Amino acid sequence: MNPFQRAKDIVLVPAREWRAIEKESGEPGYLFGRYVAIVAAIPAIAGFIGQSVIGVSVSAGSFRVPLVPGAVNAILSYLFSFVIVYLTALVIFALAPFFQADRYFPNALKLSAYSFTPVWLAGLFLILPGLQFMTIFGLYGIFILWVGMPVLLRAPLEKAIVFAIVASVAAIVITILLAAFQQIIIVPNVPGEAAL
Repeated sequence: MNPFQRAKDIVLVPAREWRAIEKESGEPGYLFGRYVAIVAAIPAIAGFIGQSVIGVSVSAGSFRVPLVPGAVNAILSYLFSFVIVYLTALVIFALAPFFQADRYFPNALKLSAYSFTPVWLAGLFLILPGLQFMTIFGLYGIFILWVGMPVLLRAPLEKAIVFAIVASVAAIVITILLAAFQQIIIVPNVPGEAAL
């Protein structure tokens, strides 16, 4: 599998691509090693470049995140991508019976991994901090997830949209919680900083 061709196809022709993905392995080692490890690196690297190399402009001037904290942040973001994909797959797997869908974890993992593609590709906008708002295009992943649910989990069409929305909300909550945890790890708890 060429991960960049797969990323292009899942974004541009998701219905066709899900049918191809259905025949492939859903083993974590396969998905994480051949796809997530490569595509999830995009926002981590772009964010590091944007914050620590290019810098962020604010009304008082511009600043750069120091290289070491910037690198730690990038590494944690990258590692948390794997956690988010896996936890989202667990949510999809757990919720499947409520939406009359098949409960098959390898396909839930495929749905989760490939549906994050727009999020990771939109991470390119993190290189230029002024364009970070463009990461909103990552929400296209909800559509990709919806298109894939009837193919991989045999979810009825009328239930697939609600299933996709519920799974996406769960993914957003997981992401927010991990981002908060990441900030706790990176930003030391200095007395008096809470007031700032």
